[in-house]
Amino acid sequence: MTTVLKGAGAPTRSRTQGEPRRRRRSPRPAIIAIAFLLPALASLVLLRLAPAAIALVDSLFRTSILGGTTFTGLSNYADLFANPDFQNSLAVTLLFAVIVNPLQVAAAFVLAVLFTRRAAGSKFWRSMVILPIAVPPAVSAVIWSVIYRPDGLANGFLAVLGIPPQPFLTSPYQSLFSIIVLLSWIGVGYWMMFLIAGINDVPTSYYEAASLDGASGWRQLWSITFPLLRRPLAFVLVADTVSNFLVFAPVQILTKGGPNGSTNLLMYDLFTRAYTFGDLNKAQAEVVVLVLITVVIVAVQFRLLRTED
Repeated sequence: MTTVLKGAGAPTRSRTQGEPRRRRRSPRPAIIAIAFLLPALASLVLLRLAPAAIALVDSLFRTSILGGTTFTGLSNYADLFANPDFQNSLAVTLLFAVIVNPLQVAAAFVLAVLFTRRAAGSKFWRSMVILPIAVPPAVSAVIWSVIYRPDGLANGFLAVLGIPPQPFLTSPYQSLFSIIVLLSWIGVGYWMMFLIAGINDVPTSYYEAASLDGASGWRQLWSITFPLLRRPLAFVLVADTVSNFLVFAPVQILTKGGPNGSTNLLMYDLFTRAYTFGDLNKAQAEVVVLVLITVVIVAVQFRLLRTED
């Protein structure tokens, strides 16, 4: 049975009885999604985007001792790059990033591979590696300040090996490496967890097929584990890079940027410039420089680690 609907000046349209009417899409799911996302979006704007915009604007001004503010354009950046302390801090930070990032990612990858093998005691040692994550960085720095003392655990261990005591934090040649060891002790276990999750997602059938073809363990690691772990490795490398550019507490507690500026990372340098010298505008310019360096390095990493879907 067909119902015919007629209207003045309108075309005739028929609808078969029992045919369901088309329902308009309700905007309610979109409203619910926006409501759930609103706290995160508000936090992003208030805690990330707004401070970044303020830092960018303030870096273009200069505030005098009397409280007057004048627009100076890029003069703060020019003065900053002409400053020997900033030049040293920039060089130290880049050297630090070049050493610490590959070291931590490589160590996390090796430990993740070892701890995913079904070996006796692997769960215990995995828990021991993850344990430093539960300790705040400031507390870890205090612990390592005791370890690095002249009569501390590090020199005691070296004495067993017949190596004379080392200055560690008081040597311009060893202080940066000592900070790197501390940060690796904190961070390797954290990044290892992401890589363990990635390795566990690799289908075991791949390894079984490779074993049937006679592939060795090293061959399976290189041809199966590493390629399929590319995306987790990319995430760990990028996140680790950003994290290491923001290192502050260990430097503040252990070395205060010394000796001779050998551990004066950018985060500590801008803190000193802002709260010791009171030069907030140049400190904001240094924040902008630090963000730009981080963005450029992360973009290069994404470019190098990009894979085809």
